Amino acid sequence: MRTGTASVPIVVALVLAAVATVAIGVHGVRLARTTSDFLVASRSVGPRWNAAAISGEYLSAASFLGVAGLIAKFGADALWYPVGFTAGYLALLLFVAAPLRRSGAYTVPDFAEFRLGSVRLRRLAATTVVVICAVYLIPQFQGAGLTLRILLGVPGWVGAVAVGVIVIANVTSGGMRSTTLVQAFQYWLKLTAVALPALVLLGHFLGPDRPPSPAAPPVVTRPTTVDITTDVRVGVGAAQRVSIIGRLDGHAVDGPTVLAAGPHELGSGTRLILAAGDAVPVVAGAPADGGTWLSPGHGFGGKHPLYQVYSLMIATFLGTMGLPHVLVRFYTNADGRAARTTALAVIGLVGVFYLFPVLLGVFARLSVPQLLITGTSDAAVVLLPGSVLSGLPGQLLAALVAAGAMAAFLSTSSGLLVSLAGVLSTDVLRGRIRDFRAAALVAGTIPLGLSMLVTTLDVSRTVALAFSVAAATLCPLLLLGVWWRGLTAAGAATGLIAGGVSAGTATTISVLGGVSDELAGGWPATVLGYPAAVSTPLAFATMIIVSKCTRGQDPELVTRIFARLHAPERLGMGADRERALRPR
Repeated sequence: MRTGTASVPIVVALVLAAVATVAIGVHGVRLARTTSDFLVASRSVGPRWNAAAISGEYLSAASFLGVAGLIAKFGADALWYPVGFTAGYLALLLFVAAPLRRSGAYTVPDFAEFRLGSVRLRRLAATTVVVICAVYLIPQFQGAGLTLRILLGVPGWVGAVAVGVIVIANVTSGGMRSTTLVQAFQYWLKLTAVALPALVLLGHFLGPDRPPSPAAPPVVTRPTTVDITTDVRVGVGAAQRVSIIGRLDGHAVDGPTVLAAGPHELGSGTRLILAAGDAVPVVAGAPADGGTWLSPGHGFGGKHPLYQVYSLMIATFLGTMGLPHVLVRFYTNADGRAARTTALAVIGLVGVFYLFPVLLGVFARLSVPQLLITGTSDAAVVLLPGSVLSGLPGQLLAALVAAGAMAAFLSTSSGLLVSLAGVLSTDVLRGRIRDFRAAALVAGTIPLGLSMLVTTLDVSRTVALAFSVAAATLCPLLLLGVWWRGLTAAGAATGLIAGGVSAGTATTISVLGGVSDELAGGWPATVLGYPAAVSTPLAFATMIIVSKCTRGQDPELVTRIFARLHAPERLGMGADRERALRPR
């Protein structure tokens, strides 16, 4: 697997995607004149346009690159990623979207203060939003670096910096108004960039020269050289003869050697040469044969697969309700009815999109199985067209995929940065336009720097960790705040701390390298890698128990708040609160 195979169409596609993003953003700048424009687009975005914009920012690098890669690597269990990412919007539609919009808040911390009347809780919620957005931004920048390194052969930091500069420039200049226009365009670009290659490759794989069934062990169909860029542990199903130049199991090797069945260590800088028809060693923990890959219940490479799957389901189902860059979109609707319509449309748009990464994941296992050796399965979608179709058709499809990948990085990063800047400008600074711009500059630069320092995981794995933090913090705050009268400020704050510390600690340890899977039967590594099944129930239980033991708000005040959140729109109780962005 070589990098730096850039073609003219790919370079042109990347440039056009970046230029289109900047051009649409510049157009949006002309419409952004007030602080409300920068924060919530003056609450004037229609449901259809808003649904496309939400889908554009929600379908991140994890969706465009990571889902296909994880399906290629882990098989049936990885289908829970697209299912969870989509189903989370159903819960958002049913329980949160309309009441949240009726609250009249500008940000999630603003809602927390409105519901529970606590400035301290507002600040704690603001800190939580900053953590979630920062964790979510890091894999977007890492994915951009990986993609440009594969396509253009440039160092990884170049792609991260390029995306960071474009996103920071767009957000600081036009805020939510500009970002909405950009993200709506990018959804349709991403859908085209993933659907067209999937359909073209489907026709190829159904043709007379179709490859073996996915049930067969993954093999390379042509002589393949795989460059190992970091130490990796792989598993071999049956003994086979290969050529290795580098380090195998801690020993220097230079030439043909026999890989015995079982686990092996390949050192960084090693070159593995496979002949046509050779079975592919797979990264440790991934299914080594097609039958295991097709059947569920094997998890994601740990010793406790069932726990992994259930924890992932909790993170994706409930985490969507706590993602700040998604929630802020519903503040841009004109009313609660429009918010519900938007959420319903998003389910359709996101569901259609996820059909195609599933297909590409199957095709990737058949056509680029060498990625299973290095574990860098995020590159599958980028490399797949050129590996299947030769000449100009393959280059054109690869160029389209490259443009879609660029759109994925830009759109999600923009939404996250808007959320970060909105919270920092209103909760830390004075809430002026200049404060929003300064906050966006700082909030974009710090995660960009961190993306070059922390461990690079599969992008969907890193995003799932961000979902875990959201599921353990803002999700219980919103669900209980909207539907339970007994929630108190002390209960909400204690629950946020309990969920945030547990999920945040697990996320930090994971991105710093994690712990050994051999420790204590593998449970520490499993829980730290998939913390939602522990941290989310802990947060809910803490909020409920502490609320039962502490004094809440005046019952008449709570009644008025709940009437505002749940009364029909026609009664006029859901209009924006008369809240000025007060200077501090």
